[in-house]
Amino acid sequence: MMVKKRHAAPREIPELPFAAPAGTPAGAEVLSLAELRGRVSPAALARPQRPDFHQLLTLTSGELRQTVDFTDHTLRPGSWLWVRPGRVQQWGDLTHADGALILFRQDMLDAATAAAARVDDPYAPVVCTPGTGDAPALELAAEHLRHEFRAFGQLPLEAYMAVLRHLLAVLVLRLAHLTVPAGGPASEPDEICLRFRDAVERNFTRTRRVEDYARILGYSARTLARATLNGAGLSAKEFVDRRVVLEAKRLLAHSDRTAAQISDQLGFVNPSQFSKYFLHRVGRSPIDFRDTVRGRQAPHEPTGGPNG
Repeated sequence: MMVKKRHAAPREIPELPFAAPAGTPAGAEVLSLAELRGRVSPAALARPQRPDFHQLLTLTSGELRQTVDFTDHTLRPGSWLWVRPGRVQQWGDLTHADGALILFRQDMLDAATAAAARVDDPYAPVVCTPGTGDAPALELAAEHLRHEFRAFGQLPLEAYMAVLRHLLAVLVLRLAHLTVPAGGPASEPDEICLRFRDAVERNFTRTRRVEDYARILGYSARTLARATLNGAGLSAKEFVDRRVVLEAKRLLAHSDRTAAQISDQLGFVNPSQFSKYFLHRVGRSPIDFRDTVRGRQAPHEPTGGPNG
């Protein structure tokens, strides 16, 4: 009897856990980019990392390029970056940027606030630039949170934590409900769009056909197309394809699975079909993409991040 050879465990991108600074309670931290530069080496920050906590970043001066899930974002004063847990992040050059970084575990928010701020939304925008009506309130909320974080010991611990939770809730609710999210869709996703997003998240490794999602949800393909265009700003087919490509990029960059194994995991008929699909949408073959991404990494640098 032949025994199938077992593959070695895949080498995944390291997860970065939240670690409270000495002398402060666990759950949240507010620090400047200058403090971050003094804590973590540039090479360690440049390595891909998958934080298990939320990161909010806003600049007061300079410019910073951040990569989140293989998409480059340029952050300038007044804009906000929100990296949710589980997303793959790489920091850019911090030399010429200053600003504030707010880290928090999701359990710092009560369930009602987390739901209202849509903190679990995998499709939420990473960067937003508040309009003139929203920016002052966000700046005030962030500054108040920073001030109270640094006032540790001036209140009983229970009261101190309650203050942080409430101020953090104000900030994330403000960010989640900006008047006009920059670069976002023209309108809030409706129920059909939200149901489609959930269905894609559950089934993208099984089907990439919009007609299949229409059948699963009980809508016509035209209805799905209209709802996705209004709520996400792109076609239903493009929405599905982007989710498949993102997962393929994650697996290629951060695991040792072969292209054939990834093809099978993502539901392709064979590796050739997967390679053609990936090449058409990314502009390079899966192996070329893997080599390029890994060529940016510094393999001998210790893992590090803003919280450790």
